[in-house]
Amino acid sequence: MSLTRQEVEKIAHLARLAITDQEMPVYVTSLSNIMEFVNALSNAEIGAALPMSHPLEGLRQRLRVDEVTETDHHLKYQANAPSVQSGLYVVPRVIE
Repeated sequence: MSLTRQEVEKIAHLARLAITDQEMPVYVTSLSNIMEFVNALSNAEIGAALPMSHPLEGLRQRLRVDEVTETDHHLKYQANAPSVQSGLYVVPRVIE
């Protein structure tokens, strides 16, 4: 998929990038190459691929034991808050 100069100018505008006339051909080429690569990835046949937990066969990700290591201090912390309701901090409304 080849992008036009106008499309790249629109992308640059949306991204708030200032691209000079000298840089524009490089951006058009580079972004077109990226879009072609993404298109090629979209056409790749992945139906037979199985999900894997580790990229190297036979190896597993080391996981730590899921255990509580800290005690619950939320009441202590909320004691300093100006306003708490049902265990939540009450703050002034900023959007009407």
